[in-house]
Amino acid sequence: MDSPHDVARARSEGVLFGIPLGDLGWFSSLLMGMATGFAAFFLTTFVSIMALLFYRVSSGHNPDFAIAYRDIGFPVGVVVLVLALSYLAVQYARRMRRRHAQHL
Repeated sequence: MDSPHDVARARSEGVLFGIPLGDLGWFSSLLMGMATGFAAFFLTTFVSIMALLFYRVSSGHNPDFAIAYRDIGFPVGVVVLVLALSYLAVQYARRMRRRHAQHL
């Protein structure tokens, strides 16, 4: 994206980091949304485990590390999953509506 026009085109067509999200089919959208949710879960869980480990070393208390999965990683993963799937569903619906309008 060398010019401002490419940025405007990328926003209108749904391109994120070079991935054409507006051109994905329903299965690809589902797969990308699920992958995004799982990646958010694992990244958040890793960061929260590291934070709990740092808390344990610095304070001497022994926290329950299940908090990292149950109270931090899982809710963040579900929220990101829902947001990603809803965004990709909107992109897919726009493309289907555009295709339908072209065939009329």
